[in-house]
Amino acid sequence: MNKQKFTAVDLFAGIGGQSVGLKRAGFVIKASVEIDKNAVKGYKQNHPRTRVFDYDIREIDTENIKKLLGAKPLHLLAGCPPCQGFSSVRRLNRKQSVRDDRNNLILEYLRFVKELKPLTIMMENVPGLVNYYLFKQVVKELTELGYNPKFDILNVKDFGVPQSRKRLVLVGSLLGELDLSKMYVQKRTVRHAIGDLPKIENTDDEAHKIVANHIPRIQRMIELIPKNGGSRKDLPKEYILECHKKENVGFNDVYGRLKWENYSSTITGGCLNPSKGRFLHPEEDRCITAREAALLQTFPKNYKIPVDISKTSAALLIGNALPPRFSYYQSKNIKNHLIENLK
Repeated sequence: MNKQKFTAVDLFAGIGGQSVGLKRAGFVIKASVEIDKNAVKGYKQNHPRTRVFDYDIREIDTENIKKLLGAKPLHLLAGCPPCQGFSSVRRLNRKQSVRDDRNNLILEYLRFVKELKPLTIMMENVPGLVNYYLFKQVVKELTELGYNPKFDILNVKDFGVPQSRKRLVLVGSLLGELDLSKMYVQKRTVRHAIGDLPKIENTDDEAHKIVANHIPRIQRMIELIPKNGGSRKDLPKEYILECHKKENVGFNDVYGRLKWENYSSTITGGCLNPSKGRFLHPEEDRCITAREAALLQTFPKNYKIPVDISKTSAALLIGNALPPRFSYYQSKNIKNHLIENLK
């Protein structure tokens, strides 16, 4: 049974972070669903054998996926439904979530569970979703369907990802008790991830050349920020931006440098812009590149990032992805459960 090929479907696949982890754990990804054209372009470059449904998930007939599976069962349905209204960035200084139509896409994940009847399920999301009434409804219905869902908020840094990033993870199984993987692996740092990369001017990697350019004043400000963990708070007064002079205004980490021997801050959709967070290189006087951001997310070094799109779009693809190494540990845990229960 150990030689059996386990099948998976990846919903809201993005550029493929979850799929990388699934494949590394031994799953064959029969289909993925993603509507964003830039993400689809990147996904197809890296996962050419997976059938990609590149339109609105609400319009997808699951019969088309059943045809791909044939008479074989679907072993795992994985998905990261967008729930942007619950992200910590969108909720800054707000008590409630932001109204966003994408918050309802979690019901599409539930529809796919009901119609495809996978043996196991895995759903990942932002921690703020845990108190959302639709999440509670989904958990209730998954319980009624027999999946006995378990969920918790985990930090990817505990799974060998060189980044502090909390995620809500839910798993369930029709085969018996399935718990989340909570194994703690050796700490990996910024240096582990990007310390051996060549300088931008010496690279042939087009993704490593995707980097922010700045007006002279901002560039000078970056040069004055102390190496290896310094921040805008260390700047001379004349270089502090007007928007940062008021107390309790703005993010503390903006224009901050990463620290070699520590985790990076959360790689977000603004990761190629130092005004969006702690995204300056530990030593060099620049923001991290698209390749460095992808490596901090634990994408393989040769993972293709579309280079014919805007820097903003590239940053969104990388920042919105599920870190592949985190996906791998959760997926491997589920595969072991399948092996044990399908003897």
